[in-house]
Amino acid sequence: MRIVLRIGGSVVASPVNPGLIVKYVDVLKNLRSKGHELIVVVGGGELAREMIRTAKEIGLDEPSQDKIAISVSRIFAQLLLSKLGRIGCRTVPLTLEDAQKCLEKGLVVVMGGLKPGMTTDTVAALVARKVKADLLVKATNQDGVYNKDPKNHADAVKLDHLSFEDMTTLFSEDKHKAGIHQIIDPEAVKIVRRYQVKVTVVNGSRPENVLLAVKGEHVGTLID
Repeated sequence: MRIVLRIGGSVVASPVNPGLIVKYVDVLKNLRSKGHELIVVVGGGELAREMIRTAKEIGLDEPSQDKIAISVSRIFAQLLLSKLGRIGCRTVPLTLEDAQKCLEKGLVVVMGGLKPGMTTDTVAALVARKVKADLLVKATNQDGVYNKDPKNHADAVKLDHLSFEDMTTLFSEDKHKAGIHQIIDPEAVKIVRRYQVKVTVVNGSRPENVLLAVKGEHVGTLID
């Protein structure tokens, strides 16, 4: 199976969680040993948002703020990649084409952001489309997708299954902005819906949920 794993910065980087990073490396090795092809896209989390705030305070424009956040995400990608060792790409890919080439060599791809105006959610959706991934797993800090923000609404209900059409009405933001923080960003929603990319959203604080999702077991929220 060809899998894109989107590890949210909210999971491994808010705050930085070295132990969880190591567990994800173990998950990747496990999946790779079973013959799965893997592309990992990791976000910068609260550290990236803090750097965006700093960039804004010193007067940098939004594209420059985005560039700072991209740099942070690539640092976390480099941490994962270095820990993976020989089964990973030599470097963090800077383009979708680079990611595809590395995947075709039989190596595990680990990447961060790519360019301003594009979140790591969008990167994951685009790379999933480019390599024709069988599944995009998003590991986030929630148990799945809810009908409303569970942090602000005590009566929020987790949704076990969503259609692609449901996504458009469910997510509140409709355009990108630096530091956007919703469970799947607007551009990624559009790409996933347009190209019918199968997605599972799981609680990433338990990396074993990724293994369950790949096995096809019911965990989190399935979008198809």
